Amino acid sequence: YPVKRHWSGILQWKLSSINNGILEGLNSVIQAAKRKARGYGKKHFKTMAYLLSGKLDLNRVNGFLPTCF
Repeated sequence: YPVKRHWSGILQWKLSSINNGILEGLNSVIQAAKRKARGYGKKHFKTMAYLLSGKLDLNRVNGFLPTCF
């Protein structure tokens, strides 16, 4: 019975072969941003999430930053 209820989703997964690994990885990055922005508020959390998930090379913009950041 449960298989029949989810049959269309099972077929769709078989056709696409996409798993949720990418989503789990993104969730991990977002959780890290939440920890780093703790206490600063929603605005800073959103900024931190964008910076971490965007994989930006900030050295190109701020060449004076030390490489330890």
